[in-house]
Amino acid sequence: MAAKGVTKIPRRQLVQAAAAKLRDVILAREPGTQVGSLNEVAELLGVGIVTVQQAARILEHEGLLAVRRGPGGGYYGTRPDEAALERAFAAYLRVHGFSNRESHRMLSLLDCEIVPAAALCTDESLRQVARGLLERVDHCESTEQRVAFETDLRDLLLKMVARPLVELVCRVTQRLYVHSDAPPLFPGKEGFDAWKGARRRILEAILKQDEELAQFEAERYRQIVLSRLRETADARRKSER
Repeated sequence: MAAKGVTKIPRRQLVQAAAAKLRDVILAREPGTQVGSLNEVAELLGVGIVTVQQAARILEHEGLLAVRRGPGGGYYGTRPDEAALERAFAAYLRVHGFSNRESHRMLSLLDCEIVPAAALCTDESLRQVARGLLERVDHCESTEQRVAFETDLRDLLLKMVARPLVELVCRVTQRLYVHSDAPPLFPGKEGFDAWKGARRRILEAILKQDEELAQFEAERYRQIVLSRLRETADARRKSER
């Protein structure tokens, strides 16, 4: 029973606070570092053993904690598995009806964020990869080649720009886009020429290290994508009448 005049903290709030404090401890240390035994962690957090166990389950689910038993056992800090996180995020979006149309919209929006930043990259090895993509774009003659090019381009952009959250969203959206069986957004010779021109201009802006031009070209490409999405939607509605 709580002492008179002392407000008792609800169990759930206490567990969440302990989990937050333990999370900070883990992230401040190298992965694989032992945080301590159950009793040591309880003392570190200033809470009871049951609260530590409940908080630990939260962090295990987040991929931040591993509990080892036996000699040398205890609580060890870990890091989430990126591939598993991507798969879980992609599955969540598919369950909630994330469509190919939304994939196009999201990827073109993310381009507006990462393309200008990529123009500031000075890593010569990555810029050489960009030159190779610029030479390659005009030789993409099939949908499969275009999809492969888009995947390689986005991989390059994400290496040129260190933004973990943007990278996660990009990779998940790209995963859904690649595995979609929706009709291509740039069909026929006219479509391929439009796509090639847009991607060529973006790569040229990046190689010129012109941030403003890169921003302009990324936004121009987004407008092309949005326009084609509207045209596709209008054509589908007319065919359904």
